[in-house]
Amino acid sequence: MTVPPDELELAAAFPPAERDRWREMVKGVLRKSGAATEDTPLDEIEGLLTRESCDGVPIAALYTRDDAPPGRPGLAPYVREVRPDGEGVAGWDVRQRHAHPDPAVTREAVLADLENGATSLWLRLGDGGLPVTGLAEALRGVLLDLAPVVLDAGRQTAEAAEAFLALVTERGNAADASGNLGADPLGLAARTGTPGPLEGAADLAVRCVREFPKLRAVVADGTPYHDAGGGDAEELGAAVAAGVAYLRALTGAGLSADEAFGQIEFRLAVNADQFSSIAKLRALRRLWARVAEVSGAAEGTSARVHAVTSSAMMTRRDPWVNMLRTTIATFAAGTGGADAVTVQPFDARLGLPDGFARRIARNTQTLLLEESSLARVVDPAGGSWYTESLTEGLAQAAWTWFTEIEKAGGLAAALESGLVAERLAATWARRRADIARRKAPLTGVSEFPNLDETLPEREPAPDAPDGRTRGEPCGGLPVVTYAQDFEALRDRSDAHAGATGARPRVFLATLGPIAVHTARASFAANLFQAGGIETVSGAPEEFGTSGTSVACLCSSDKVYGEQAAEAARVLREAGAVKVWLAGKGTYEGVDSGVYAGCDAIGVLETTLHELGVNE
Repeated sequence: MTVPPDELELAAAFPPAERDRWREMVKGVLRKSGAATEDTPLDEIEGLLTRESCDGVPIAALYTRDDAPPGRPGLAPYVREVRPDGEGVAGWDVRQRHAHPDPAVTREAVLADLENGATSLWLRLGDGGLPVTGLAEALRGVLLDLAPVVLDAGRQTAEAAEAFLALVTERGNAADASGNLGADPLGLAARTGTPGPLEGAADLAVRCVREFPKLRAVVADGTPYHDAGGGDAEELGAAVAAGVAYLRALTGAGLSADEAFGQIEFRLAVNADQFSSIAKLRALRRLWARVAEVSGAAEGTSARVHAVTSSAMMTRRDPWVNMLRTTIATFAAGTGGADAVTVQPFDARLGLPDGFARRIARNTQTLLLEESSLARVVDPAGGSWYTESLTEGLAQAAWTWFTEIEKAGGLAAALESGLVAERLAATWARRRADIARRKAPLTGVSEFPNLDETLPEREPAPDAPDGRTRGEPCGGLPVVTYAQDFEALRDRSDAHAGATGARPRVFLATLGPIAVHTARASFAANLFQAGGIETVSGAPEEFGTSGTSVACLCSSDKVYGEQAAEAARVLREAGAVKVWLAGKGTYEGVDSGVYAGCDAIGVLETTLHELGVNE
């Protein structure tokens, strides 16, 4: 067997590519589109293709070896993680979440999960979840020395922690029980506007170090900032700021730096943007390694990361597509080196998930672990110059935000002053505009909606006391979903259909042969249906029998020049109060156009108003 050299050049048989040659070829394409001219310098070509993430991190069109910072798997700054391939299941902890208020139902679901692939539990306790008094019953039959348990009790963290520690002690598992007590007073402040005491978290951490050596006490949760519409750098910066605040509290309570670091676990959201999610987890380890370095922690201290598939990306409409979203997010979590992963069931936006949805969530991870062998690869993202560069750019942006929070007096002060809320609101406004213009498409919602879908019925999820599950004001950061504006329009249309027996409708007035108008008619139908508006098509002369007062012309630019004005006149005389045009251009009798990149939410709002579908 021939042993390959240490530096294996996969492209050695090909002539070397020249960057300037690539630029010349790209310039030729851009000249045809009008984005460049003959006089555009070659060194400006890449800038024309570079875009920015919502965090302001540049995303280039081409990356090379020079863009990848140096680093070795398993060594500082730990952006390149090493996956173990030892006995049993290699890789991450499969962590299933439970929030059913009935302890018996929760126990049944917990045992089913643990028997079928889950390796740890995440329990929502208190208001909005399982009663603290039902914890013992929910965990009856669970081997606490084998299955880690993570608590999430909000304002009832102290009571839930005491109940769990008492249960562990009673069963004689104090030395072996693992998991996390879920103390996160700053996360509570982000969610509700009312912080919990840092001293309480510190006391739990001290107790864990002294009495329960495998148990952690503190979570630095970045998901409230993600759920408020924030970008990856903002989520990272806030999570690191929370971690630093907890370090100060824990060391102030008497723990050493190493003991304090060992008590903190991070929780981050991962979504269907796989590269940004991969880079986010890698960047967190880089950031936390820097904090460990300046704090005097032992060499090799790295962040422990629990990745959760994003709540913001989940949709109520066409919820089956959520399976695809969570699969991509889970792949990103595993590739990015998450220590534990929770996959939200595809029906999470509809209520309490059923057994089938929980099974799909478990199996998503099992497939990636066992069949795709993702966790058996050392640093799967390593060597991707784009990912390496994105990791560094995201880490730099997050560190800048973290230092801004620290200058404001720390995370608690930044939350209280509104600094965090204002920053997240600005980012959400940009993201929301991209969604409204379908630059960030949502399959099944803003693209390819199914107006005839029948949604699965689920038991309603209990409302948390902070109002976050209902989307109502709660004093803390808001909770948004990427699909909320389109889904609100669908709800209005459905309510109208239920009250009148007919959906709101737009008439697509097609001009010219089928081959000429089909593309734009399909585009317009897709756009209007995203707002729950039915479409029918035909010649302009057929508008009078269409049962609507809004029309949209559909054809080519050439045909518009010849027929649009006359067609609009025919539509107006037949009673059209609004005439759209699929495409761009100004024509007599036409109100406005619908086109790729237009404000789809604005178009749909206007159309529903013209059709008498009010909020």
